[in-house]
Amino acid sequence: MAGGVQPYGGSELASVRTADGDEPTDEERRTLRKVSDKLPWSAFLVCAVELCERFTYYGLSGPFQNYIENKPGGSLPGAIGMGQTAATGLTDFFQFWCYVTPVLGAIVSDQYLGKYWTIFYSAIIYIVGCLILFLTSLPVAIEHNAALGGLIAAMIIIGCGTGGIKSNVSPLIAEQYENTTPYVKTLKSGERVIVDPATTIKRIYMVFYMMINIGSLSSIATTEMEANIGFWAAYLLPFLMFIVGFGVLVAGKSHYKVKPPQGSVIPKAFKVMWIAAKNKGNYNAAKPEYQEEFSGNGQAPILSWDSVFVEEVKRALVACKVFAFYPVYWVVYSQMLNNFISQAGQMNLHGIPNDLMQNWDPITIILFIPICDYFLYPGLAKMGFKMLPITRIFWGFMLGAGAMAYAAGVQKLIYETGPCYDAPAACPAALQANGDYAPNNVHVAIQAPAYLLIGLSEIFASITGLEYAFTKAPASMKSFIMSLFLLTSAFGSALSIALSPTAVDPKLLWMYTGLAVACFIAGLLFWWLYKGYNDTEEEMNQLDQQAEKTKEIEQTEKTV
Repeated sequence: MAGGVQPYGGSELASVRTADGDEPTDEERRTLRKVSDKLPWSAFLVCAVELCERFTYYGLSGPFQNYIENKPGGSLPGAIGMGQTAATGLTDFFQFWCYVTPVLGAIVSDQYLGKYWTIFYSAIIYIVGCLILFLTSLPVAIEHNAALGGLIAAMIIIGCGTGGIKSNVSPLIAEQYENTTPYVKTLKSGERVIVDPATTIKRIYMVFYMMINIGSLSSIATTEMEANIGFWAAYLLPFLMFIVGFGVLVAGKSHYKVKPPQGSVIPKAFKVMWIAAKNKGNYNAAKPEYQEEFSGNGQAPILSWDSVFVEEVKRALVACKVFAFYPVYWVVYSQMLNNFISQAGQMNLHGIPNDLMQNWDPITIILFIPICDYFLYPGLAKMGFKMLPITRIFWGFMLGAGAMAYAAGVQKLIYETGPCYDAPAACPAALQANGDYAPNNVHVAIQAPAYLLIGLSEIFASITGLEYAFTKAPASMKSFIMSLFLLTSAFGSALSIALSPTAVDPKLLWMYTGLAVACFIAGLLFWWLYKGYNDTEEEMNQLDQQAEKTKEIEQTEKTV
């Protein structure tokens, strides 16, 4: 670069005004505003693929609770008729399976196929699962009791497909932006700013998450089709949309920045952690240059990694420690996908499908992501309150706890209102003319704030978790660390399965109350343990960037 570039983090020229395109001095780092770089078009192509996949996923899963819980011919749509507890358990199993398989997807990507081809073949598997679900939801299949078997088979196959996609599409989109060095730029207004890679990655994930939630609005269409046409139509639309997404994936192949597989680091990473654990957490014991000292027999074993890899494993574990509390958050999040739907069915719907209310969540996210990105975060930063990752995650937990507390209040109101009080699904005195049970006299619109709070919590907790997983993971371990972040959702679903026996009247009030308390305590513990990470966040970002530079230089020297 021209114009007096100094070493990264140097201070000798801190008072010198740098030229546009140069790395900022220490003084400029402290005083200039950080902005996002332009996003590459290939990132938007990946976003389009993710939008279609999420359209399919949420379009299919939106009607699941009614499909499993209710019998055909009632006031609510239904097909299998297994009841709320079984429906909640099965939908939680689907969530669990969809977030376990990303670990396998990461291994396949890193070791064999690379991110693009893993997504490609996983999409084909996904299509097969969608086809099975559609065929077994046809009226003739439901009449011949094929719906349950087809549903379980489709859940397993779709879960395999989504695992290969989810662990790779989010790191793939961030890899479309390759700059790792901040630089100074003068805006048209004359303001000098720092174009910051970390801020750019944050914006990429904001856009990415917005695409996810635009796609998730598909359940508006599928729940209406479920109620007015049939489940087969509700499952046909997402199937066709996924075909469109697959077409975009194939057509955009030449535009993506695709890296070849580097070999799975997972076995080596676990070996490094095992050696460090045996030596009381001392990671030097896993470095080749220290092996003779730590082996104790004077003969150093031959290792298949270098010291840089050991440091990368240490960095990766920083992200993993932060993820430890996420399963509690995902239990809270999953309530809107099953028990909130059943809760809506206990109230007066006034012509609104009971599984339509869940769309308040993506609508909230779509509306508030730009507000947070362009107004809230910059405004708070000007006031001296930096919304760094740990702070954002903490507030995500608090908002999640608020959502459960509000849901508990709604459930209490339902139980206090006639005609069925605390037995809204089993009240013979409230039988309607068609033999079905009448709901309690509470308007379903009162449920909307619970979805709003969940949506806000996602902006703070879920988006930040994706960002944190990518930025803190070394380049060689991004798919793996992303899959571990997604695995926390699987643990949350496993906890939800364990709680599913409480998803029955009149225990629902205490279930929501318990989840509110658990999420609140988890948020406080998270803040207490990790708030110190905020103090060094910018320094850590600089060290991460410097480490990436060092590694690039070493690789260049090896090539030469």
